[in-house]
Amino acid sequence: MALPKIETCLSPSLLHLYDIKDSIVVIIDVFRATSTIAAALHQGAKEILPVDDVDRCIELGTQIENSITAGERDGKVAPGLQHGNSPLEYPRTFIENKTLVLTTTNGTRLLHMCSEANEIITGSFLNLGAVCDYLIAQKKPVLLACASWKDRYNLEDSLFAGAVYDTIGDHFEMNCDSTRAATHLYRQAKNNLYEFIQDSSHFLRLSKFGLQYDMEYCCKINQHNVLVKLVDGKLIRQ
Repeated sequence: MALPKIETCLSPSLLHLYDIKDSIVVIIDVFRATSTIAAALHQGAKEILPVDDVDRCIELGTQIENSITAGERDGKVAPGLQHGNSPLEYPRTFIENKTLVLTTTNGTRLLHMCSEANEIITGSFLNLGAVCDYLIAQKKPVLLACASWKDRYNLEDSLFAGAVYDTIGDHFEMNCDSTRAATHLYRQAKNNLYEFIQDSSHFLRLSKFGLQYDMEYCCKINQHNVLVKLVDGKLIRQ
């Protein structure tokens, strides 16, 4: 029996090159949308509504009972939103049973771009194990989709793509140089991921806002090991 295919898209600007209708798309935005999503759902959030527009996020926050508006633009809390895009902002005592309405510069935008996918899940180092177990079990083609930074390649998202392939590669057919490159990078970085990732543009960008601990936290493997899936426009814990 033929193995399902696995590929990596290193930027949303390259998404049109991939046929995603029969694929599970893994949305990857390590710093920090998909890390925040995993943390919030693991800590008991009812659901997360990913929105690609700040005004729409604010509007939904007024309409949905027991909801929180959150997100960022260019790494900073966007004006009009209540909270930011940090996995550390959502302890169980705060987020449990609430709806998080979330908009971010890169991750939620890419999620909406992938609406034709067979399935959409979200991935970060915080839930790497759950993502890998699910992909193995489903036996479907996979696209590892990196949110990047405003369509420009970034290091951390490709490292996560490499971590996925390094873990589950034996279960898939791979002839994709993006996946190869991501895997080679991850194998160099895996013994000290946080140190390796500090030499990256996004780390340096977010460090200007004092977010180093956020990024260190985002490198913790399986800290919030839940499977996150998009169902009827909502991200929920499976």
